[in-house]
Amino acid sequence: VYTDLAPIREGQCGIDYPVKISAIGSIRMQPAATLTCDMAATFAGWARNELVPSARWRYFSGVRTIRQGSSYSCRRIAGEGTLSEHGKGNALDVMSIELANGKEIDVRKPGLFAFRTRGFLNTVRADGCQYFTTVLGPGYNYDHRNHFHFDIKNRKNGYRACR
Repeated sequence: VYTDLAPIREGQCGIDYPVKISAIGSIRMQPAATLTCDMAATFAGWARNELVPSARWRYFSGVRTIRQGSSYSCRRIAGEGTLSEHGKGNALDVMSIELANGKEIDVRKPGLFAFRTRGFLNTVRADGCQYFTTVLGPGYNYDHRNHFHFDIKNRKNGYRACR
């Protein structure tokens, strides 16, 4: 479920044709995410084709809610002068996933004996690398300790950063 928004312009940041995503089919997006059409379509494809089947396989449950921490936001990459893909509407940070059975899966690195959760999160990360050009998460650096960062940055030679 999406709503077309007026163009966004903030200095170097902005989106020509932004959309606000409140749901992907029956999966709620909380809070609603402001993205480019390309990022919204890529994320929806990944959620439908990878996230939902992985949740069903590991937990025998569908996905009720994706809790995101950041979509469009005019900012630079921490410690760099480079504009973040968030500033272009090409990035989304996923903090947690609520399953239809009520289980909340936090993206933070799971405990030592959380085999099912660890396997699920590893699958989420690996499958994301087929759809997005950047997938960063816990273990990459301190800034990504509590979420997955997915983006569709245009890179040379089809390079993907999956860490």
